[in-house]
Amino acid sequence: MYDASFSGILRTILIILLIYFGLKILFRFLGPLILRYFMKKMGKKFQDQFNQYQKPTEEKEGKVSIEKKPRKGGKSNKDVGEYIDYEEID
Repeated sequence: MYDASFSGILRTILIILLIYFGLKILFRFLGPLILRYFMKKMGKKFQDQFNQYQKPTEEKEGKVSIEKKPRKGGKSNKDVGEYIDYEEID
């Protein structure tokens, strides 16, 4: 079978350390760029949603409009049913 040699183990450990530190340095430089990209994307999404709600309410400056809400109660119908006259029995 395979025999573990000191140089093979040392070479494997060295390769693992180089990959680890290489990725660490790479992410240190690319991490902020990736984060900035996602923040711009989310900021644009929130800005679009904010503008969507602002556009319908744009009116000329100084224009006043009063909107009345409809009454919920309205007129009641007094002819709901038949009136029954009753007497008390002792």
